Amino acid sequence: MPLSIGAVITILVLSKPFFTTEEVIPTMTQVAKKILVTCALPYANGSIHLGHMLEHIQADVWVRYQRMRGHEVNFICADDAHGTPIMLKAQQLGITPEQMIGEMSQEHQTDFAGFNISYDNYHSTHSDENRELSELIYTRLKENGFIKNRTISQLYDPEKGMFLPDRFVKGTCPKCKSADQYGDNCEVCGATYSPTELIEPKSVVSGATPVMRDSEHFFFDLPSFSEMLQAWTRSGALQEQVANKMQEWFESGLQQWDISRDAPYFGFEIPNAPGKYFYVWLDAPIGYMGSFKNLCDKRGDTTSFDEYWKKDSDAELYHFIGKDIVYFHSLFWPAMLEGSHFRKPTNLFVHGYVTVNGAKMSKSRGTFIKASTWLKTL
Repeated sequence: MPLSIGAVITILVLSKPFFTTEEVIPTMTQVAKKILVTCALPYANGSIHLGHMLEHIQADVWVRYQRMRGHEVNFICADDAHGTPIMLKAQQLGITPEQMIGEMSQEHQTDFAGFNISYDNYHSTHSDENRELSELIYTRLKENGFIKNRTISQLYDPEKGMFLPDRFVKGTCPKCKSADQYGDNCEVCGATYSPTELIEPKSVVSGATPVMRDSEHFFFDLPSFSEMLQAWTRSGALQEQVANKMQEWFESGLQQWDISRDAPYFGFEIPNAPGKYFYVWLDAPIGYMGSFKNLCDKRGDTTSFDEYWKKDSDAELYHFIGKDIVYFHSLFWPAMLEGSHFRKPTNLFVHGYVTVNGAKMSKSRGTFIKASTWLKTL
């Protein structure tokens, strides 16, 4: 009989660590691998819920297993700490975004510790390491001809006097026609699109119907990587069901990806582009690299970062993620890495949703059970 998520969580929380490092005894014939494991970065605008915990428990168990086999495993994560939602929530609370994400980070790490999740490093995308790496990757992509500039029309809230980023517009998905979807991707069919493609859009900030205004934006030339990505998705880096889903997107044609956002915005300003900021999904996955770089620096290790992330690396890289962010991790992320001369992931481990009343447990929608609440009621 399969265990429920509640049973799995209860077992992990009540258990002592499964082993100590002294108990790890590799066989004589086994070659120890170098492995880097990550979970999707929790967004720093709210609490950890059981939907998050499913993934972090899966990864923690897998990491312990690999260490028992004698492999060298680095297990890292970070808070995803940029974007308009964080900026606006901090304003509502009367504090700075920096203060809010600092408090959220402490809360998140406390929750993970309560569930015996043992990260080697837990960092933030709002860090010096992440800024430097984001600028490096962007600069390399630009120098290699993969960044395009063009003027676009985008949604603007006439009541609040601001451009509306993806998560501050809701409407009907232009692909599957599901209602109440955000302006960047559909949680029902997984499609990505621009906010202007939404049917009957509304501002989440004011409820007003947005108007169109022009602005210059920066685009990543994703279609240039179509052939490479199709080969990569069939290389064993994805579960068969996920690879099949990706094939649907290939058949419909890849589009250039808007990687910029207009001020006001909480994030990293794009080099030599005043008032323009990196879209949160540009610097969020780079946070995996930033957290590992931070770990290496803490250890005084000057060689491992390049050893793990160089293009021809023999180390293995695994991402545990939910199916709602497959598009970003299996298309944008490997293409960004390829275009900036870094290595691609070895594999993605993709899980489904923890649901509430048949719908995805969601922090942004307020349909969730907090991890701290679960711990208190055990």
